[in-house]
Amino acid sequence: MPYLRLMRPGQWTKNLFLFAGVVFGHKLFEDGHLQWPALGTVLLGFVCFCLVSSGVYVLNDIHDRKEDRLHPTKKLRPVAAGTVSAAAAGAFAVLLLAGGLGGGLWLDLGFFIVAALYLVLQAAYTFVFKHVALLDVILIGIGFVLRAVAGAVLVHVVISHWLVLCTFTLCLFLGFSKRRCELTALAEQTRADVARHRRTLIAYTPDLLNHMTTLTAGIAVVSFMLYANDKRTLDEFGTNYLLYTLPIVVYAIFRFALLVEHGRVDGPTAVLLRDRPFQAAIVLWALAALVVVYRGRELSAWLGGVLQRAT
Repeated sequence: MPYLRLMRPGQWTKNLFLFAGVVFGHKLFEDGHLQWPALGTVLLGFVCFCLVSSGVYVLNDIHDRKEDRLHPTKKLRPVAAGTVSAAAAGAFAVLLLAGGLGGGLWLDLGFFIVAALYLVLQAAYTFVFKHVALLDVILIGIGFVLRAVAGAVLVHVVISHWLVLCTFTLCLFLGFSKRRCELTALAEQTRADVARHRRTLIAYTPDLLNHMTTLTAGIAVVSFMLYANDKRTLDEFGTNYLLYTLPIVVYAIFRFALLVEHGRVDGPTAVLLRDRPFQAAIVLWALAALVVVYRGRELSAWLGGVLQRAT
C-alpha cells in the first residue's frame, strides 16, 4: 500500500499531543463519568490533524525526493523509490489537506485556524527553514505546541503557559535527538553526501548535539517540576502529587537518550512504537497523571488520613 506509506501512519503518534487539553483541562471526566462529547470532539480533531500532517509529509516527500535517495532508509519512501509519481503524490496531498482542513472547519473555527497555521509553518519549514541550523529544530518544537493548542481550542479550555512551555522544551529535546539519529545513520557517508541529504547536518556535530540534548532534557524536566508545583496547578488538582511522577518522567527521557546515543533507533516515533520499557513508562505516567488530575483531592485527603492515623 504505497499511498498508506505516503501518509506515514506511524507519525500520527505525534498528534496525541491534542489530548493534553482535554485531560489537563478537566474535560475528560465529570462526576466520575467519561465525557463522551468532549472526547469525541478531540478524536475527530485528531483524525483531521492526522490528515493535515500526512498531507504535509507527502509534500515533504515530493520536495525532498532527490535528497531522500541518498539516505539508507528514506530512499525506500514511495516517491523517492519511484513507486508513486510526484504528480500522483501531489494530488493525494491536496486531497488529504482538503479533508483535514475541511473537517477542522466543520468542527471548530479556532481549531481550523490553528491547523492552518500548522500547515503554513510546515510549508515554511519544508521550503526554507529545514536548511537553517537550529531554526529547523525550533520550528519542529513550535509545530508540537500548535498540536497541543489545537486540542485545547477544541474543548474550549484556557491555554496554559505551562502547556506551551512543557511541550516546547520536551520537543526541542526530541528534535535535537532526531538530528543525532540522522548523523548516526549517515556516519559512513562522505561530508558532501551528508550535505546533499540535509544541509543543516553539516552544522551539527555529535558533541554539539549531545550538549543540546542534555541541555533541553534538563530544561524539560525543570519545566515539569515548576508546572507540578505551580499555584494554579495546586488549585486545579488540589495536590502537588503530580510532582511524585517525576521519576517516571526522568526515566522516560533518560531511556530515550540512551537509545539515541547507542544508535538503536532512528527517531522519536521508533522509540514510542517499538521500545517496551519506554512504552511502559509512558502508560504508567499517563495513568498516574489521570489519577492526580481527577482524583487528586480525594487521594491527598485519604493519604493524609492514613499518615495521621499512623502517627
